[in-house]
Amino acid sequence: MATPLPAPQSLGTTPPTRPVPGSTLLTVEAAAAQLSIGRTTMYALIKAGHITTIQIGHLRRIPTEALTAYTTRLITEQHAA
Repeated sequence: MATPLPAPQSLGTTPPTRPVPGSTLLTVEAAAAQLSIGRTTMYALIKAGHITTIQIGHLRRIPTEALTAYTTRLITEQHAA
């Protein structure tokens, strides 16, 4: 009995980025996945200054601490309201 082949991926698409356990810097896509939001929303949060990023050469990375700080700030603001 033959094993079925996996379905081919569409050209031009990349699989979703998943954070590596224990990593301290995340790609924008991995950070968005961590917050369960879309990439566009993550870029909007970065542009608005809500999430801190660092630049390594031409690469933009998000420290995991920045995500923790952002979610803590949201929780604090919502409990204060």
